[in-house]
Amino acid sequence: MGRGFRVLTSGLLAVVFAALAVPAGFNLAQAIEWPQPEPVISTPAAQLPPTELDPPPAGRSGTAPLPDPAALKPALDKALAFDGAGSFSGTVTDATSGEVLYNKGAADPVIPASNLKTLTAVAALESLGADRRLSTTVKRGSNPGVLYLVGGGDALLGAGESRPGAVWGEAGLATLAAQAAGKLAASDYTGELTVVVDDSLYSGPAISAAWDPGDVKNGEIAPVYPLALYAGRDQADGGGDLVADAASLAGTAFRDALAQAVAGKDFSVTAKVGRAAAPADGTVLAEVQSAPVAGQVAYMMQHSDNYVAEVLARNTAVAVGKPGSFGGGTEAVREAAERLGIPVKGMVLADASGLSMKNRVSPAQLAAAVTLIATAQDADLRAGIGSLPIAGLTGTLSGRYLEANAGGAGLVRAKTGTLNSVTSLSGYVASADGRLLVFAFVANGLTGSIDAARTAADRAATVLAGCGCR
Repeated sequence: MGRGFRVLTSGLLAVVFAALAVPAGFNLAQAIEWPQPEPVISTPAAQLPPTELDPPPAGRSGTAPLPDPAALKPALDKALAFDGAGSFSGTVTDATSGEVLYNKGAADPVIPASNLKTLTAVAALESLGADRRLSTTVKRGSNPGVLYLVGGGDALLGAGESRPGAVWGEAGLATLAAQAAGKLAASDYTGELTVVVDDSLYSGPAISAAWDPGDVKNGEIAPVYPLALYAGRDQADGGGDLVADAASLAGTAFRDALAQAVAGKDFSVTAKVGRAAAPADGTVLAEVQSAPVAGQVAYMMQHSDNYVAEVLARNTAVAVGKPGSFGGGTEAVREAAERLGIPVKGMVLADASGLSMKNRVSPAQLAAAVTLIATAQDADLRAGIGSLPIAGLTGTLSGRYLEANAGGAGLVRAKTGTLNSVTSLSGYVASADGRLLVFAFVANGLTGSIDAARTAADRAATVLAGCGCR
């Protein structure tokens, strides 16, 4: 069995380029979990991204030998041991049969950190649909001089021209402004134009009471709105700081783009940007559409983006007829998980990003979400298969598995999670015999031991990658 099969096993081959195509992220606060810059090293040829696809394994992963739980347990117990406060709970299951191969408090609800985003991912894919695109529109009511910029749930808007095929910036406000200017030029109206932002798609507070105010102050999350530039940030490259009013910033960017688009015509654009709901019977002058939901989910998972996670949860709530609020979002995620067969006993969702310390999700529930992504026959859920970072190569795992645990590089695919006292890792990997294994390892109660615990989680996943364990 070749290494190509081990890296790209069990029908996952055709989507690897989607995973590799997601941008590697930006260097922000650790709690937001953007990956650190990759050190300059010489990467072994076997760990480079593949240049061509192997033939599908035609179910061979489901018939390959299973690890023996009696042999796997001591190997994982040793791998998950670390110096310092705190301890791991975790599980390993066979992706094909669901058989539990390792159980260390797997049913106990724990603080999951950003591994909770796996639940948000499957809920968004199931409720919205992988191919769903979200519209940002310009509407005009009875007053022809007022243009409403209506947010439809796209937090990855760009200020410039639309970028087809991108995730961030696929919908551009300059393109939207040009469309609106063209419609205005064909109308009888001339004179002053005022831009008004409509962010009424969401309801309730823009800041969750479940978040530590210090996390908001430190820029790990910001008020959540149904339209935002650059995932709620203030720089066009997707970096910079989260802003206090992403909807207002988007409105200002659209006003500036509109002013440029109508320059030299019989229009002028006022400096002030208003805020109000657009008339229900207003006329749509222009529209741009977001990247598909599957692309947004991949962005969230690769970069562990808290802001995009909260937006996706609210969009999920709206899609199933719930209020676009924090409560609506967490209810929608939990109910989607239950519909999909994920056990929800003991599950407590205080947010959709995993930032809150009030969340409680068991390793077994996290593993069930990963199993859905890796094995579901449903096309919407399967579209999320390329969303998990690849060890040593992409997303929040790009700076890990490079020296310590290098044996897992290119093989382990997993969602990371970090809070002040938590580290977590949930994903899938092919064993040395080619059996697809799903795992979830979560350590709570860490005090000054996050680095050691994170290394232990990586070590355990690497054990699975190299283990026949029979």
